[in-house]
Amino acid sequence: MLDKIKGALFDLDGVIVDTAKYHYLAWKWLADQWGFEFTESDNERLKGVSRTRSLEIVLEIGGIVLDEEEKQRKAEEKNERYLQYIRQMDESELLPGAKQYLLQLRERGVRIALGSASKNASFILGKVGIAELFDAVIDGTKVSKAKPDPEVFLAGCRELGLDPEDCVVFEDAEAGIAAAIAAGIYVVGIGRQDILGEADLVIGGLEELVAAG
Repeated sequence: MLDKIKGALFDLDGVIVDTAKYHYLAWKWLADQWGFEFTESDNERLKGVSRTRSLEIVLEIGGIVLDEEEKQRKAEEKNERYLQYIRQMDESELLPGAKQYLLQLRERGVRIALGSASKNASFILGKVGIAELFDAVIDGTKVSKAKPDPEVFLAGCRELGLDPEDCVVFEDAEAGIAAAIAAGIYVVGIGRQDILGEADLVIGGLEELVAAG
C-alpha cells in the first residue's frame, strides 16, 4: 500500500516531533499551582485531544471546578507556558527518520499534509526547519471538530486534491487512528501494537520506513 500512495497525512506530536513533553510540563505547571500532582500517566489521557477538552480532563483529575471565563484564562496561561518551551525548539527535536521519510516521499511525487489539533503546528514546523516539505497544513485553526472526528483528515485530502483511498495517515494516538478509519484512509500507527492495534499497520517510528527504502 505505502508504495502506491499519492498523498500522506501526518499527525505532528509523537510522529514528527515530541512536543507532548512540553504539553505535559505546561499542564503540570498549572496543576502545581492548584496543589495536585499531574503525572505522565495522566498526560496520556490528553493525547490527540483538543486544548479545551485537555483542560477539562486536568480539572477532573484535580477535582477543580471553574467557571467558563476562568477556564479560558487558565487555558491561555497553559498555552503561553507551552509556547515558552517550543520557542526554543530546533531541528534536533525531529523524531528519528521524520525528515528523511518526508524527503523520500517528496522525491516520489507524493503530496504531503499535516493533520494536527495543535494551533501551533505551522510555528513548530518552521522552528524545526521542515515547513517547506508540506503542501498543506490542517491544524486547530482550520477545523472545529477534534479527533476522533475525521474532519481534519478529510480536509487534508481536499487541500491535497486527492481522494481518501489514495492517501495514508500516520498517527500515534488512538483518537487519530479512529479519525483516519472514519475518513476511510489507510492508517499507519506509530507506537505500540497493543495500543494502536486498530491501525492497518503499526511501526515503532518513521525510521523503519526510511530503512525499508
